Amino acid sequence: MRDYDFVVIGSGIAGLSFALKVAKDGPVAVITKRKGADTNTAWAQGGIACVTSDEDSFELHVRDTLEAGAGLCDEAVVRTIVTEGPERIHELADLGLHFDEREVSGHRELDLGKEGGHSKRRVLHVQDVTGKEIEETLLRELGRQSQVELLENHMAVDLITAAKLGFATEDRCLGVYVLDEKTGDVETIRSDRIVLATGGCGKVYLYTTNPDIATGDGVAMAWRAGAEIANMEFIQFHPTCLFHPQAKSFLISEAVRGEGGILRNNRGEDFMKHYDARGSLAPRDIVARAIDAEIKRSGAKCVFLDITHKSPEFVRERFPHIYQTCLRFGIDMSKQAIPVVPAAHYQCGGIKTDVNGATTLPGLYAIGEVACTGLHGANRLASNSLLEGLVVAHRASASGVRTRSASKQKIPLPEWESGNVQDVDELVVIYHNWDEIRRLMWDYVGIVRTDKRLQRASARLRNLQREIREFYWNFKVSVDLLELRNLATVAALIVDSALSRQESRGLHYTIDYPEMKDRQFKHETVLSRG
Repeated sequence: MRDYDFVVIGSGIAGLSFALKVAKDGPVAVITKRKGADTNTAWAQGGIACVTSDEDSFELHVRDTLEAGAGLCDEAVVRTIVTEGPERIHELADLGLHFDEREVSGHRELDLGKEGGHSKRRVLHVQDVTGKEIEETLLRELGRQSQVELLENHMAVDLITAAKLGFATEDRCLGVYVLDEKTGDVETIRSDRIVLATGGCGKVYLYTTNPDIATGDGVAMAWRAGAEIANMEFIQFHPTCLFHPQAKSFLISEAVRGEGGILRNNRGEDFMKHYDARGSLAPRDIVARAIDAEIKRSGAKCVFLDITHKSPEFVRERFPHIYQTCLRFGIDMSKQAIPVVPAAHYQCGGIKTDVNGATTLPGLYAIGEVACTGLHGANRLASNSLLEGLVVAHRASASGVRTRSASKQKIPLPEWESGNVQDVDELVVIYHNWDEIRRLMWDYVGIVRTDKRLQRASARLRNLQREIREFYWNFKVSVDLLELRNLATVAALIVDSALSRQESRGLHYTIDYPEMKDRQFKHETVLSRG
């Protein structure tokens, strides 16, 4: 049995930032189911939204965030994260991260990008590989910390709580069971401060911009442990994922539209101006629905993102990663429009927390995309997510250090018991169920919803969950089986949340209730097993 003062599950910007902050206070374990750099953060292209120029202001950033969130943002949380952002950005710079700059009147200043929903240029970036640079910077710094142990190829199975062990004391988190993927053994790790930083759940959908690791593990574990889950109906679909039969999950950054890229339909028309006065730079929920409508109306398979009016030199210098990737698939974006479609991108709901990352289960924190702090509301403003990860990780480290429990020494934790189980005999069962979940979520719980589709999804998911539960208890756990179990849980939470919100707001659009109902709307769709 391993024992740590802090256990962080996930190695993206939020998890690594937290681990670095608390390393001076005691031993830290960072658990990640692949390599340390296999995270959603590393895939983030656009950058970090933060007020850094004299032309911008905190009030404008707050206003843009609230407007994008369609009435569901917690304004106090928004103000906290926006105003504390610059200091956290300076800390990244102190670690050696250099954001792009430009020459202006003989001096250097930050080269700020603009994305949908922003009234000013405020997105700090490193070309179009911002997340990758942040991830590498944080991992490099983590490697210098003797108090931090990075456990790669380890997957968290379930949280250990006082309630699960049958204790009548206040329920709290006591540890976690973790699968060592190389040995196949499940280890017991003890800590009275567990931080979930596992990212989102994009792989619950057939088409997504997310990497394969995004299977909703943190939300599913927190749900099984009894923590409250909020606003899971709000899944953001990024409007522009590369449409190509050989391209898997490749995002075309919103920054391309921020630099003047225009969305055109199959007739070459700038169709977005018919849907919103902001045109191609409208917020993501509006753009994704508009593209969906254009595709359905015309029968085309995609729309096109056109930045050919910019010079080839500008395109290659500003978007080197996107340019080279498109070129690999036979598309020269400096000379031809890029075929794009919407794809599942970001989970705006999640484990309900305060602005310090504290969940409703004592001893358990959640930070980053896995959490629902109230920042994003019904629709996330572009590039606010990395900012949230930095700020809430810092606040969680400051509050979490001061609150610890004596239960760590008092309550013995049982070792994992596999019982009389066997190795998985037919992986095809897992792969078939995985594929079915993703297809039904795409077909029934996508950009535009109806009660009939949601009810069909709910009924099938209940059957799938029964099948998966039986499979889980009869066979040895594996990464594939655990991810399937988590996907099914999160899919059901999304559907249940969507069915309970009988209005259209932000990312949740339903034909049966096409209007926002401001008088009787739910501020939060909260689900709890308690």
